[in-house]
Amino acid sequence: MDLNSLFSLQDRVAIITGGSKGIGFAIAHFFAAAGAKVVINGRYQENLDVAVASLRSRGYEVTGIAHHIGYQEQRKLLIEKTLKKYSKIDILVNNAAVSPVFAPIHEYESGVLDKIIDVNLKAPYELSQLCFHHLKKSTNSSIINISSVGAISPERGLGLYSISKAALLSMTKVFAKEWGDFNIRVNAICPGVIQTQFSKNMWSDEKIHQHIMNNLPLKRLGNEEDIAAMALFLASNASSYTTGAVFTSDGGYSI
Repeated sequence: MDLNSLFSLQDRVAIITGGSKGIGFAIAHFFAAAGAKVVINGRYQENLDVAVASLRSRGYEVTGIAHHIGYQEQRKLLIEKTLKKYSKIDILVNNAAVSPVFAPIHEYESGVLDKIIDVNLKAPYELSQLCFHHLKKSTNSSIINISSVGAISPERGLGLYSISKAALLSMTKVFAKEWGDFNIRVNAICPGVIQTQFSKNMWSDEKIHQHIMNNLPLKRLGNEEDIAAMALFLASNASSYTTGAVFTSDGGYSI
């Protein structure tokens, strides 16, 4: 075993949804630094352009493709454009997610469930299916689903988000079991409270923040790099015998 290349992603092509900021951007940074050709996806091209410029300034190969993965046709276009540029796909990171409401579940308006499921569950499912024939051709293909500790123990105010992320864990295990025959590895990461704009409702509220800190064995909130490092492990040869696994990165919150 060549330990010098254990975490290398040299010349592999990776797609990262929700890649213009936060966890997705950090994963893109780590993958590109490890040698991957990275496609970041998001809804707005201007945000992607800023992210791409930042990473290219460090000498990395990164492309931004704007499509709303909540819609079936735009999911297809994302894969088609990636293949047009690179002719292959080795890694898929299903990171994009929505949580449009922070409220008790009985206060959710009609239509919110559909929006959450479309992005948080249907998109990872269909993107994985669209990548299937290309991942089969890779010598070390990997799908990484970014779930949440809310999938394991839901928090008040994030009910439907937690439901969608729990379903994503089940989907991860189903794909891992069925696609192992094709040497496609499928794993999930469950971040805790990571200090990003996405989770601001959790860490910016003093009462909620204090509750979290009281229950954290490691007395700090997480950062994007904590998740990116685990994603790099799951994308690389270092995890070549790992599939169907669920990793928490939450400072011990879910213990």
